[in-house]
Amino acid sequence: MKKRDINQINKRIDDGEANIYTAEEFKKLIKEDNAPSFDEVDVVTTGTCGVMSGTAAILNFIVSEPGEFIRADKVYLNGVPAYAGPCPNEWLGEVDVILHGTSHSINDEGYGGGFLLKDIMEGKSVDVRVESVDGKTIENTITKSDINRAQIIGSRMAFKNYTAFTNPNSEAVSSIFAATPLEGNLSGLTFSGCGDLNPLENDLPHNVIKTGKKVLLNDAEAFILGDGTRSNPQKPNLMLSGDLTQMDSYYFGGFKTGQGGEIFNTVAIPIPVLNEEIYNNLLICDSDVTLPVADIKGRHLPLAETNYYELWGTYDLRPQYDRAKCSVCDSCEVENVCPTNAFSNQRLDLSRCFGCGMCANFCSHDAFDMNTGSVDLKINEKDVNIPIICRQSDRLRANKLSLKLKKMIKSGEFKL
Repeated sequence: MKKRDINQINKRIDDGEANIYTAEEFKKLIKEDNAPSFDEVDVVTTGTCGVMSGTAAILNFIVSEPGEFIRADKVYLNGVPAYAGPCPNEWLGEVDVILHGTSHSINDEGYGGGFLLKDIMEGKSVDVRVESVDGKTIENTITKSDINRAQIIGSRMAFKNYTAFTNPNSEAVSSIFAATPLEGNLSGLTFSGCGDLNPLENDLPHNVIKTGKKVLLNDAEAFILGDGTRSNPQKPNLMLSGDLTQMDSYYFGGFKTGQGGEIFNTVAIPIPVLNEEIYNNLLICDSDVTLPVADIKGRHLPLAETNYYELWGTYDLRPQYDRAKCSVCDSCEVENVCPTNAFSNQRLDLSRCFGCGMCANFCSHDAFDMNTGSVDLKINEKDVNIPIICRQSDRLRANKLSLKLKKMIKSGEFKL
């Protein structure tokens, strides 16, 4: 079996001779029957972007002058509860908190930890309320500059395996796996996963993606802490950590679901091609990556099976918005259902758009043009065609961060 070591690859990078591909570029060559050989590829940068519920942030910030309160008991940021501690910071006027990406504001179920972290990193003011153990209430406003330390810890990120969902029941079902309550009678399908771009799809069984390895998390250098909390050999995922203050808010944020606000992240991981086994694992394509289709009431209720080519195919990654077709409805359905709040006041903010497809599927006046596709399945012995109405992963962001990582490796900014 052919082999090379990481020092050989790094030397080729330093000499400007390394052949580095993004996963998107590499898969395109495979599909064109023009894949580079083992000798012709040194590194492939992989990526994924999607809702990652296991995300938390550890924050430290000042809320008052020293001596004003003993220590925090309860903390709220824009109404989102954060958990005080573990350090008590007695009489210091500052707090350490753990903020869950899935925590929801006590004032707005649709606003949660993901939206809050994005607001902080975009420099917006955040209202803070601290209830102390000595019965005091401290209210203040902070911005990014008031935060001394902010670290993201993802307890399970970059899942290799996902499940697609549809609703065979007669009534709508609310779930974290759909942006709104999913209507029944197999009227729509929702799914997650970036298919053959995903890091763990391209490196089984963890030949390269190992504890301590450096990655990009939301455009900041981060590290793999190990396997995620629900990882197993069949369904692996990763535990990652990086400095929130170094992250680009484009790559993360809130995502509204039928069960309230969630959080999405983007991860890019380099795969140095050290041997032929690693190379052969990189040859996987969307059509090879299967995923079950389950009843929205639970992953334990499988209905059928499909693959990522059927779900992504050559479908659109972003909508086209025709403002002339907008009827300026009294209550805009797209504003109501857009998971990332990318549409408001007749304007589509593509920097916030996730490409989920909800706008095109819910605008009653066809102001949004986006082909999100459909999938043919056999369910209960019947052939059905179900439209794809919501994606909870974003291949565009995954591709962008993979490309950024490729450029950083070539320039020497990111060392393998």
